[in-house]
This record gives sequence, structure tokens and C-alpha cells, in this order.
Amino acid sequence: MIQLDVLSGKKAGSRAVVRRFPFRVGRAPENHLQLDDDGVWDQHLALDFHSGSFNLAVAPSALVAVNGEPPQNQALRNGDIITVGSAKLQFWLAAAHQRGLRFRELFVWTLISAVTAAQIALIYWLIN
Repeated sequence: MIQLDVLSGKKAGSRAVVRRFPFRVGRAPENHLQLDDDGVWDQHLALDFHSGSFNLAVAPSALVAVNGEPPQNQALRNGDIITVGSAKLQFWLAAAHQRGLRFRELFVWTLISAVTAAQIALIYWLIN
């Protein structure tokens, strides 16, 4: 997953988690991340995933910069700063969530206990 941290603007300090692509950013309410800052258009940009890289699709003549420079079909990297109008966003790879291993651990300990009990029973049977 990807996350966009809002660094400046009216939503500074908030975080948007990207789960589906294309992820749209703009002023309109139907966008995934709605920014109501100066210079932000209704459909400002879209974040998309193609060929193993994350790319920006920018509306024509919209104010967007990646690390202070205009985007030129470059892949986004972890930590890049995206300027959208007067707001600044930081592109991050979100932390991976590990599934619980409780069932697997219980299964392994049960299996170890069963093998140990079988060995004790075999030793007892061989002695008698």
C-alpha cells in the first residue's frame, strides 16, 4: 500500500492511504483525496500504478511539482514531495501489516507435543 502524508495546507498532518488505483487528488468531492487549498483544481492529478512503478497523471496546465521540479513521466520514489497547488504531499510506502500467526504457532506446538507423546509411548512399549 501507499500513503500520502499531507505536509502543508488546510489538511496538514492528515494521511491518505492508497488502496486502489488510479487514486485521484483534487478539489471535487468525488476525488479520493479532497484538497481545498489555493491552486488545487477539481481534477488535479491521479496517482497510477503501471509496469511496477507509481506515476502521476497531471491535468493539463495544473500546478504540480515533484521534489520542486515539474513531473516528466518519472516514477515516484519513497519520500518524494509532491506539490499540488499550494499543498504539499509526501509519497510513502505504507507499513506492511503482518497477519497473525497464532493458529500456526498453536498447530506447531500441538504437533511437537504429539510427537513427544508418541516417542514416550514408544519407549515405554519397547521397555516392557
